[in-house]
Amino acid sequence: MLVLALAAIPVLILQSGLQTLIQSQYGFAITNAAWLLAPVTNLTVNGLFAALGILTVGSAVAVWAGGQLLATVVLARHALRGLSRIPRPDPALARRALAFGSQTHLGRVMTMGNYRLDQWFVGAISGSRELGLYSVAVAWAEALFYLPTALAMVQRPDLVRASRVDAGRQATAVCRVALLATTVLAILIVGAAPFLCVTIFGPEFSGAVPDLRILAFGAFGIVALKLLGSALNAQGRPMLANVGVGVAFVTTVALDLLLIRPYGGAGAAVASTAAYTAGGIAIAVVFIRALERRPAELVPRPAELVPLLRQLRALVGRA
Repeated sequence: MLVLALAAIPVLILQSGLQTLIQSQYGFAITNAAWLLAPVTNLTVNGLFAALGILTVGSAVAVWAGGQLLATVVLARHALRGLSRIPRPDPALARRALAFGSQTHLGRVMTMGNYRLDQWFVGAISGSRELGLYSVAVAWAEALFYLPTALAMVQRPDLVRASRVDAGRQATAVCRVALLATTVLAILIVGAAPFLCVTIFGPEFSGAVPDLRILAFGAFGIVALKLLGSALNAQGRPMLANVGVGVAFVTTVALDLLLIRPYGGAGAAVASTAAYTAGGIAIAVVFIRALERRPAELVPRPAELVPLLRQLRALVGRA
Protein backbone atom coordinates (compact mmCIF):
# COMPACT_ATOMS: atom_id res chain seq x y z
CA MET A 1 0.00 0.00 0.00
CA LEU A 2 2.86 2.37 0.82
CA VAL A 3 4.54 1.67 -2.54
CA LEU A 4 1.23 2.26 -4.34
CA ALA A 5 0.64 5.53 -2.50
CA LEU A 6 4.17 6.76 -3.28
CA ALA A 7 3.81 5.72 -6.93
CA ALA A 8 0.70 7.91 -7.15
CA ILE A 9 2.63 11.08 -6.25
CA PRO A 10 4.05 11.72 -9.78
CA VAL A 11 0.55 11.11 -11.16
CA LEU A 12 -0.89 13.74 -8.79
CA ILE A 13 1.84 16.24 -9.72
CA LEU A 14 1.18 15.70 -13.42
CA GLN A 15 -2.56 15.99 -12.80
CA SER A 16 -2.12 19.35 -11.05
CA GLY A 17 0.01 20.71 -13.89
CA LEU A 18 -2.44 19.53 -16.55
CA GLN A 19 -5.36 21.10 -14.68
CA THR A 20 -3.66 24.47 -14.57
CA LEU A 21 -2.60 24.23 -18.22
CA ILE A 22 -6.13 23.41 -19.39
CA GLN A 23 -7.71 26.08 -17.16
CA SER A 24 -5.37 28.68 -18.67
CA GLN A 25 -7.23 28.00 -21.93
CA TYR A 26 -10.64 28.22 -20.18
CA GLY A 27 -11.15 24.45 -20.16
CA PHE A 28 -13.09 24.43 -16.89
CA ALA A 29 -15.64 21.83 -17.98
CA ILE A 30 -13.05 19.12 -18.58
CA THR A 31 -11.12 19.92 -15.38
CA ASN A 32 -14.35 19.78 -13.37
CA ALA A 33 -15.19 16.43 -14.95
CA ALA A 34 -11.72 15.10 -14.12
CA TRP A 35 -12.01 16.35 -10.55
CA LEU A 36 -15.25 14.41 -10.16
CA LEU A 37 -13.84 11.17 -11.57
CA ALA A 38 -11.81 10.26 -8.49
CA PRO A 39 -14.56 10.71 -5.84
CA VAL A 40 -17.19 9.12 -8.09
CA THR A 41 -14.89 6.15 -8.66
CA ASN A 42 -14.20 5.86 -4.94
CA LEU A 43 -17.87 6.02 -4.02
CA THR A 44 -19.02 3.59 -6.70
CA VAL A 45 -16.33 0.92 -6.44
CA ASN A 46 -15.87 1.05 -2.67
CA GLY A 47 -19.64 1.04 -2.21
CA LEU A 48 -19.87 -2.08 -4.37
CA PHE A 49 -17.00 -3.74 -2.48
CA ALA A 50 -18.65 -2.89 0.83
CA ALA A 51 -21.96 -4.37 -0.33
CA LEU A 52 -20.15 -7.56 -1.37
CA GLY A 53 -18.24 -7.69 1.91
CA ILE A 54 -14.81 -7.52 0.28
CA LEU A 55 -13.83 -3.93 1.10
CA THR A 56 -10.36 -3.69 2.69
CA VAL A 57 -7.87 -0.94 3.35
CA GLY A 58 -5.70 -2.27 0.54
CA SER A 59 -8.53 -2.30 -1.98
CA ALA A 60 -9.54 1.23 -0.93
CA VAL A 61 -5.99 2.48 -1.56
CA ALA A 62 -5.94 0.77 -4.95
CA VAL A 63 -9.30 2.29 -5.92
CA TRP A 64 -8.11 5.74 -4.84
CA ALA A 65 -4.92 5.44 -6.92
CA GLY A 66 -6.91 4.13 -9.88
CA GLY A 67 -9.32 7.05 -9.71
CA GLN A 68 -6.46 9.56 -9.68
CA LEU A 69 -4.79 7.80 -12.62
CA LEU A 70 -8.06 7.84 -14.57
CA ALA A 71 -8.52 11.57 -13.97
CA THR A 72 -4.94 12.25 -15.09
CA VAL A 73 -5.37 10.23 -18.29
CA VAL A 74 -8.53 12.21 -19.16
CA LEU A 75 -6.69 15.50 -18.64
CA ALA A 76 -3.65 14.35 -20.63
CA ARG A 77 -5.78 13.29 -23.60
CA HIS A 78 -7.52 16.66 -23.62
CA ALA A 79 -4.27 18.62 -23.26
CA LEU A 80 -2.56 16.71 -26.08
CA ARG A 81 -5.53 16.77 -28.44
CA GLY A 82 -4.60 18.43 -31.72
CA LEU A 83 -0.86 18.11 -31.18
CA SER A 84 1.04 16.11 -33.79
CA ARG A 85 3.81 15.48 -31.24
CA ILE A 86 4.69 16.29 -27.65
CA PRO A 87 6.85 19.45 -27.61
CA ARG A 88 10.49 19.05 -26.65
CA PRO A 89 11.57 20.30 -23.19
CA ASP A 90 12.38 24.02 -23.13
CA PRO A 91 15.18 24.77 -20.59
CA ALA A 92 14.57 28.54 -20.68
CA LEU A 93 10.87 28.08 -19.97
CA ALA A 94 11.69 25.58 -17.22
CA ARG A 95 13.97 28.12 -15.50
CA ARG A 96 11.27 30.78 -15.66
CA ALA A 97 8.65 28.38 -14.32
CA LEU A 98 10.89 27.25 -11.46
CA ALA A 99 11.80 30.83 -10.53
CA PHE A 100 8.15 31.89 -10.46
CA GLY A 101 6.97 28.65 -8.88
CA SER A 102 9.47 28.79 -6.03
CA GLN A 103 8.03 32.15 -5.02
CA THR A 104 4.39 31.08 -5.23
CA HIS A 105 5.23 27.81 -3.45
CA LEU A 106 6.30 29.78 -0.38
CA GLY A 107 2.82 31.26 -0.21
CA ARG A 108 1.20 27.85 -0.69
CA VAL A 109 3.20 26.37 2.21
CA MET A 110 2.24 29.24 4.53
CA THR A 111 -1.39 28.91 3.41
CA MET A 112 -1.36 25.24 4.39
CA GLY A 113 0.04 26.30 7.74
CA ASN A 114 -2.77 28.82 8.16
CA TYR A 115 -5.31 26.07 7.45
CA ARG A 116 -3.83 23.35 9.67
CA LEU A 117 -1.54 24.78 12.35
CA ASP A 118 -4.46 25.64 14.61
CA GLN A 119 -5.66 22.02 14.61
CA TRP A 120 -2.15 20.70 15.28
CA PHE A 121 -1.79 23.09 18.22
CA VAL A 122 -5.25 22.27 19.60
CA GLY A 123 -4.49 18.54 19.51
CA ALA A 124 -1.07 18.96 21.10
CA ILE A 125 -2.11 21.47 23.77
CA SER A 126 -5.77 20.75 24.56
CA GLY A 127 -6.11 17.07 23.70
CA SER A 128 -8.10 14.92 21.30
CA ARG A 129 -11.58 15.77 22.63
CA GLU A 130 -11.11 19.50 22.08
CA LEU A 131 -9.56 18.77 18.70
CA GLY A 132 -12.59 16.70 17.71
CA LEU A 133 -14.95 19.56 18.51
CA TYR A 134 -12.78 22.13 16.77
CA SER A 135 -12.24 19.99 13.65
CA VAL A 136 -16.00 19.78 13.08
CA ALA A 137 -16.27 23.57 13.31
CA VAL A 138 -13.35 23.98 10.88
CA ALA A 139 -14.86 21.55 8.39
CA TRP A 140 -18.10 23.54 8.21
CA ALA A 141 -16.35 26.93 8.22
CA GLU A 142 -14.14 25.94 5.29
CA ALA A 143 -17.28 25.65 3.15
CA LEU A 144 -17.10 29.46 3.06
CA PHE A 145 -13.71 29.19 1.31
CA TYR A 146 -15.11 27.43 -1.77
CA LEU A 147 -16.67 30.49 -3.41
CA PRO A 148 -13.53 32.71 -3.44
CA THR A 149 -11.42 29.70 -4.45
CA ALA A 150 -13.64 29.02 -7.46
CA LEU A 151 -13.82 32.70 -8.41
CA ALA A 152 -10.03 33.08 -8.25
CA MET A 153 -9.58 30.02 -10.43
CA VAL A 154 -12.08 31.12 -13.06
CA GLN A 155 -10.79 34.69 -13.15
CA ARG A 156 -7.09 33.84 -13.37
CA PRO A 157 -6.82 33.40 -17.17
CA ASP A 158 -8.37 36.83 -17.74
CA LEU A 159 -6.14 38.52 -15.16
CA VAL A 160 -2.98 37.01 -16.65
CA ARG A 161 -3.85 38.48 -20.05
CA ALA A 162 -5.07 41.85 -18.72
CA SER A 163 -3.10 45.05 -18.26
CA ARG A 164 -2.22 46.08 -14.72
CA VAL A 165 -5.02 48.66 -14.50
CA ASP A 166 -7.62 46.38 -16.05
CA ALA A 167 -6.59 43.45 -13.83
CA GLY A 168 -7.02 45.63 -10.76
CA ARG A 169 -10.44 46.78 -11.91
CA GLN A 170 -11.64 43.25 -12.61
CA ALA A 171 -10.29 41.86 -9.34
CA THR A 172 -11.88 44.57 -7.20
CA ALA A 173 -15.27 44.10 -8.88
CA VAL A 174 -15.24 40.34 -8.24
CA CYS A 175 -13.95 40.84 -4.68
CA ARG A 176 -16.84 43.19 -3.84
CA VAL A 177 -19.43 40.71 -5.06
CA ALA A 178 -17.68 37.86 -3.24
CA LEU A 179 -17.72 39.84 0.00
CA LEU A 180 -21.46 40.45 -0.39
CA ALA A 181 -22.16 36.80 -1.12
CA THR A 182 -19.94 35.71 1.78
CA THR A 183 -21.87 38.01 4.13
CA VAL A 184 -25.08 36.16 3.27
CA LEU A 185 -23.42 32.75 3.56
CA ALA A 186 -21.71 33.60 6.85
CA ILE A 187 -25.02 34.72 8.38
CA LEU A 188 -26.56 31.43 7.29
CA ILE A 189 -23.65 29.46 8.79
CA VAL A 190 -23.94 31.33 12.11
CA GLY A 191 -27.68 30.72 12.29
CA ALA A 192 -27.43 27.08 11.25
CA ALA A 193 -24.48 26.24 13.53
CA PRO A 194 -26.57 24.24 16.06
CA PHE A 195 -28.07 22.15 13.27
CA LEU A 196 -24.74 21.61 11.50
CA CYS A 197 -22.84 20.62 14.64
CA VAL A 198 -25.42 19.11 17.02
CA THR A 199 -28.21 17.75 14.83
CA ILE A 200 -25.86 16.17 12.29
CA PHE A 201 -23.04 15.04 14.58
CA GLY A 202 -24.90 14.58 17.87
CA PRO A 203 -25.26 16.40 21.20
CA GLU A 204 -21.66 15.56 22.13
CA PHE A 205 -20.57 18.16 19.56
CA SER A 206 -22.47 21.10 21.03
CA GLY A 207 -19.12 22.61 21.99
CA ALA A 208 -18.33 23.08 18.30
CA VAL A 209 -21.17 25.62 17.86
CA PRO A 210 -19.37 28.69 19.31
CA ASP A 211 -16.17 27.71 17.50
CA LEU A 212 -18.01 27.62 14.17
CA ARG A 213 -19.71 30.95 14.78
CA ILE A 214 -16.38 32.61 15.51
CA LEU A 215 -14.67 31.02 12.51
CA ALA A 216 -17.40 32.23 10.13
CA PHE A 217 -16.20 35.81 10.54
CA GLY A 218 -12.77 34.87 9.22
CA ALA A 219 -14.24 34.18 5.78
CA PHE A 220 -14.01 37.86 4.78
CA GLY A 221 -10.23 37.83 5.19
CA ILE A 222 -10.09 34.62 3.16
CA VAL A 223 -11.99 36.30 0.30
CA ALA A 224 -9.39 39.07 0.15
CA LEU A 225 -6.44 36.70 0.48
CA LYS A 226 -7.64 34.40 -2.29
CA LEU A 227 -8.97 36.89 -4.83
CA LEU A 228 -6.50 39.76 -4.39
CA GLY A 229 -3.56 37.39 -3.90
CA SER A 230 -4.52 35.49 -7.05
CA ALA A 231 -4.66 38.78 -8.98
CA LEU A 232 -1.14 39.68 -7.85
CA ASN A 233 0.13 36.23 -8.84
CA ALA A 234 -1.57 36.55 -12.22
CA GLN A 235 0.20 39.86 -12.76
CA GLY A 236 3.57 38.28 -12.03
CA ARG A 237 4.01 39.58 -8.46
CA PRO A 238 4.01 36.48 -6.27
CA MET A 239 6.18 37.91 -3.49
CA LEU A 240 3.67 40.72 -2.99
CA ALA A 241 0.92 38.11 -2.80
CA ASN A 242 2.93 36.33 -0.12
CA VAL A 243 2.79 39.40 2.14
CA GLY A 244 -0.83 38.84 3.15
CA VAL A 245 -0.32 35.10 3.62
CA GLY A 246 2.81 35.76 5.68
CA VAL A 247 0.99 38.20 7.96
CA ALA A 248 -1.77 35.63 8.48
CA PHE A 249 0.81 32.88 9.17
CA VAL A 250 2.73 34.85 11.79
CA THR A 251 -0.52 35.98 13.45
CA THR A 252 -1.82 32.40 13.49
CA VAL A 253 1.28 31.05 15.25
CA ALA A 254 1.47 33.88 17.79
CA LEU A 255 -2.22 33.87 18.74
CA ASP A 256 -2.48 30.07 18.79
CA LEU A 257 0.33 29.86 21.33
CA LEU A 258 -1.29 32.65 23.33
CA LEU A 259 -4.95 31.60 23.29
CA ILE A 260 -5.25 27.82 22.88
CA ARG A 261 -3.94 26.80 26.29
CA PRO A 262 -6.43 28.90 28.29
CA TYR A 263 -9.40 28.73 25.89
CA GLY A 264 -9.00 25.56 23.81
CA GLY A 265 -10.90 25.45 20.52
CA ALA A 266 -12.53 28.82 21.10
CA GLY A 267 -9.08 30.36 21.42
CA ALA A 268 -7.98 28.71 18.18
CA ALA A 269 -11.12 30.02 16.44
CA VAL A 270 -10.40 33.57 17.61
CA ALA A 271 -6.77 33.21 16.52
CA SER A 272 -7.71 31.97 13.04
CA THR A 273 -10.35 34.64 12.51
CA ALA A 274 -7.95 37.38 13.64
CA ALA A 275 -5.17 35.95 11.44
CA TYR A 276 -7.33 35.75 8.32
CA THR A 277 -8.60 39.28 8.95
CA ALA A 278 -5.08 40.66 9.43
CA GLY A 279 -3.90 38.87 6.30
CA GLY A 280 -6.87 40.18 4.33
CA ILE A 281 -6.15 43.76 5.37
CA ALA A 282 -2.45 43.36 4.52
CA ILE A 283 -3.13 41.91 1.05
CA ALA A 284 -5.65 44.68 0.37
CA VAL A 285 -3.06 47.36 1.18
CA VAL A 286 -0.44 45.70 -1.04
CA PHE A 287 -2.94 45.11 -3.85
CA ILE A 288 -4.11 48.76 -3.85
CA ARG A 289 -0.54 50.04 -4.08
CA ALA A 290 0.65 47.52 -6.67
CA LEU A 291 -2.30 47.71 -9.08
CA GLU A 292 -3.09 51.40 -8.54
CA ARG A 293 -6.60 51.11 -7.15
CA ARG A 294 -8.47 53.19 -4.58
CA PRO A 295 -9.43 51.68 -1.19
CA ALA A 296 -13.08 52.59 -1.78
CA GLU A 297 -13.17 50.18 -4.73
CA LEU A 298 -12.95 47.23 -2.33
CA VAL A 299 -15.93 48.34 -0.27
CA PRO A 300 -19.07 46.32 -1.17
CA ARG A 301 -21.81 48.40 -2.73
CA PRO A 302 -25.43 47.76 -1.71
CA ALA A 303 -26.54 48.43 -5.28
CA GLU A 304 -24.58 45.33 -6.37
CA LEU A 305 -26.57 43.16 -3.98
CA VAL A 306 -29.80 43.39 -5.98
CA PRO A 307 -28.50 41.84 -9.23
CA LEU A 308 -26.62 39.25 -7.16
CA LEU A 309 -29.82 38.18 -5.41
CA ARG A 310 -31.65 38.06 -8.75
CA GLN A 311 -29.00 35.75 -10.17
CA LEU A 312 -29.14 33.52 -7.10
CA ARG A 313 -32.95 33.35 -7.30
CA ALA A 314 -32.73 32.46 -11.00
CA LEU A 315 -30.23 29.70 -10.25
CA VAL A 316 -32.43 28.30 -7.50
CA GLY A 317 -35.44 28.48 -9.79
CA ARG A 318 -33.67 26.53 -12.52
CA ALA A 319 -32.46 23.98 -9.98
